[in-house]
Amino acid sequence: MNQFLDSINVDRIKRTAKALEKHNMEVHCVPDRTVAVEMIRTLMKKGDTCAVGGSVTLDEIGALDLLRNGDYVFFDRYAPGLTAEEITDIHRKAFSCDTYLSSSNAVTEDGYLFNVDGGSNRVAAILFGPKQVILVIGRNKIVRDLDAASERVRRIAAPANARRLHCDTYCAQTGECMAVGSDCFGAGCTSPGRICANFVVSGPQRTKNRIKIILVDEELGY
Repeated sequence: MNQFLDSINVDRIKRTAKALEKHNMEVHCVPDRTVAVEMIRTLMKKGDTCAVGGSVTLDEIGALDLLRNGDYVFFDRYAPGLTAEEITDIHRKAFSCDTYLSSSNAVTEDGYLFNVDGGSNRVAAILFGPKQVILVIGRNKIVRDLDAASERVRRIAAPANARRLHCDTYCAQTGECMAVGSDCFGAGCTSPGRICANFVVSGPQRTKNRIKIILVDEELGY
């Protein structure tokens, strides 16, 4: 990548990190996915109980392999042969675990996290329960403000995830939310497969550094 574009990306990451820190979130800026995985290792202790939210980013960087290496008690929602009831039980166990890992649909340059969820086990655990939450976020998810975050989900995150999860929704079929251009998020979408059920904005935190964010200078996930 051109060095001048690189420098702009670094500036955006630093600006975003500073804003998040003002909101009582711990931030680690890393250059690539390899360092991101090592940072996760640093932030966890051997023997920690841990769980993950649905995240393409974690899969892309190899975080799941780290959690499965035997150093941790991993409540693995992706283990083969699990029934729907067993997966739900894992989601509930996540609330009492030491570390919960996921990503975010968007993060704003003024320090807010924006997440949209269907089953909502992911956003619920980000908000409450686990002792610490580690979110790995690629630079492609940094946006100017909450309006841009909403637009990003409508045009990128929701359609891509709907296709990944084989949901029969308007966004999966057309590549964008039917509410693009509307003030009402998801206006008109009544699909039973809709993955945009709850919209959560995380701002200044009451528990300092419970949420730990790894900002990666790479494009990761949706």
